[in-house]
Amino acid sequence: MKRFVCFLVILSLSVCSLCLNASALSVSAVSAVLYCPDNKAIYYSKNENKVIAPASTTKIMTALLTLEYAEKNNKRVKFTEEMTAEGSSMYLKIGDVVTLRDLAAGILLCSGNDAANASAISIAGSKEKFAELMTERAHKIGMKNTNFVTPSGLDDDKHYTTAYDMALLMGEALKNSDFRNLNSKKTETVKFIKPDNKITTYSNHNRLLSTYGYCIGGKTGYTSKAGRCLVTAAEKDGLTLIAVTMNDKNDWSDHTAMYNYGFENYRMRELDDSDFYLDVDTVGGKSDKTTVAGNGVSSVVVKASDFTRIKRHIYMDNFLYAPLKKGDIVGKIVYTLNGKKTAVHKLSVVMDNNSEKENKSIWDSIKGFFNNAF
Repeated sequence: MKRFVCFLVILSLSVCSLCLNASALSVSAVSAVLYCPDNKAIYYSKNENKVIAPASTTKIMTALLTLEYAEKNNKRVKFTEEMTAEGSSMYLKIGDVVTLRDLAAGILLCSGNDAANASAISIAGSKEKFAELMTERAHKIGMKNTNFVTPSGLDDDKHYTTAYDMALLMGEALKNSDFRNLNSKKTETVKFIKPDNKITTYSNHNRLLSTYGYCIGGKTGYTSKAGRCLVTAAEKDGLTLIAVTMNDKNDWSDHTAMYNYGFENYRMRELDDSDFYLDVDTVGGKSDKTTVAGNGVSSVVVKASDFTRIKRHIYMDNFLYAPLKKGDIVGKIVYTLNGKKTAVHKLSVVMDNNSEKENKSIWDSIKGFFNNAF
């Protein structure tokens, strides 16, 4: 009879077990959240679902839609009177011509309200119709407590969101490689189409790009109603975290504190079976051994204290029957943490040259069967 075997391999790696306590983390924001888009977990929160004005953090959505549209049609945009706006600016003048991609730079880096209006009107025909696109996309992302009215984020009673919703938005935006690249830049130089001799370099308002080494992007915002708003993202050793603070006078320090807490307490653990091989007894083949290998690479976010506690289990019969061919699935690899599955990978045959069926007499086959069974 067949026997079923399970191999248990404990994966041990050194890691610092000293972790900060979430109760020790305090921020001065009215609402805040520390969110991990890798596993959709919240690691710290404070009034994260409180409806609040987002100010220019709104422009994360404006820039994302602009870059998505520009990927299909990076059209030239002529700046007109109806595109003008008060507040922060890319300093566009009536008659200037730039591409949508360059407007996205003005939206993200220098928080240009003029650039946001120009993009909205050129894409949707009006700011109002563009705001409808923004809200529609927000709801698709899962931003249930969000409604956009303006592409720039200027105050309006019907223009609102939450800290949690903004974290979801940033997670969605980071999936776009153009957004991720542009948002991570400290400066960006734009060469105007008209005037053809105009070249302007814009600086990113996100101070964390210079003061926090793991920061990969973000967006600032401020109005007298919203206060100081900040949405940022950071990445360390493969783990991505997003910090959001709304109406926060100490936002730069609070974001740094949240990231220090997050990266100290959580790790991204890669589960890689590409170098796992096992020789398994084979019945009825030209060779009495068949090599099988793991087939899977995945990652899981765990507490730092659990980093070394992940266990790898190999499930398969303790002998195989020929014929076998390359790629045949003969078992599985299951990773567990505290008895719960975290990942499942396939276990498959590596080569088929030694597992072809051999023409043996029935007595030899019976003998081989019992030799492997007992």
